[in-house]
Amino acid sequence: MKTARSIAVAASCAFLLYASASVAQVKVPAPSPAQTVKQEFALSNVELSYSRPNTKGRVIMGDLVPYNKVWRTGANNATTITFGEDVKFGGTAVKAGKYGLLTIPGQQKWTVILTSSLDVTKPADYKQENDVARVTVTPVRTQFAQESFTIGFENVQYNSMVLALSWDKVKVPVVITADIDGTIEAQINAAMQTDKKPYFQAAMFYADQHKDLTKAVSYIDKAAEAQPDAFWVMYQKARIHSLAKDNVTAKAAALKSLELAKAAKSDDYVALNTKLLATLK
Repeated sequence: MKTARSIAVAASCAFLLYASASVAQVKVPAPSPAQTVKQEFALSNVELSYSRPNTKGRVIMGDLVPYNKVWRTGANNATTITFGEDVKFGGTAVKAGKYGLLTIPGQQKWTVILTSSLDVTKPADYKQENDVARVTVTPVRTQFAQESFTIGFENVQYNSMVLALSWDKVKVPVVITADIDGTIEAQINAAMQTDKKPYFQAAMFYADQHKDLTKAVSYIDKAAEAQPDAFWVMYQKARIHSLAKDNVTAKAAALKSLELAKAAKSDDYVALNTKLLATLK
C-alpha cells in the first residue's frame, strides 16, 4: 500500500517530468545569435564563426567589454577564423588553418590576437604562448552606433581585405593580405603549355593587376582570334589596347563589340562600348 509520502514523491516527480518536457518544447531566439561568415578571398576562402551580442542600452566599451582584459570577441562560444591559404594578418605571416580570434580592447589601442587555442571564452583560459599573431590596432570612432556586435570583411580586393570588428561607436580594422601573384603566374605559365591555353584569363590578370601590358595585349589578341563573335572578349580587347595607348586597334575592337552586343541585346556591353568609344578620340 502506498504511503502519503510515496504518493507525494511520485506526484512531484511527475510534475518535474512534465515541466522539463514543457521547457524542452519551447524555442526562443538566442539573445546573442551565432553567425558564420564565409568570404571568398584570394585563391581560397576565409570563414569566421562568432556570436553577436546587442547593446540593449548598456555601456559597452570599458564596461560590458572591459579595457585591458582579454575578450573572446563576441558572446557564448569562442570566436574562430579559418584561412584557406597562407596570409598576412596585420602584417604577420599566418599559415592556413583555424585559429581563435581574441582581442584586448583599450581606449587608445586594441590588441587583436590569433591563437592556436580554439576554446578561450574568458581571460583565465588565455595563454599568450599560444599566440600565432598579435597586432596592435588604432580603433576608429564611428558617427553612428552599431546595435549588434559585428565582424565582417570590407574592401575585398583580389589579394587584400579588411577584417572589421564593430560595436557601439567603435570599429577596429585589421588588414589581411595574400601573396598570390607568383602562384597565379606559375599557373598561367603551366597552362600555356597545354592544348587549352587560358588566353582571356591571362590577359585579364596582367591588365587588371597592372602587371605586364605587353603580355596582356598579346593574350587578349589571341583570345579574340579564338572567339571573334564573343562581344565580351572583343570589349576587353578594346579596353586593354586603350590602356596600351593603341587607340586605333581599341576603336576597331570597340565598334565590333558594340555591333555584336546590339545583336545579342546586351545592354550592359552596349553601354560599356559606348563609354569607351567616347574616350577614343
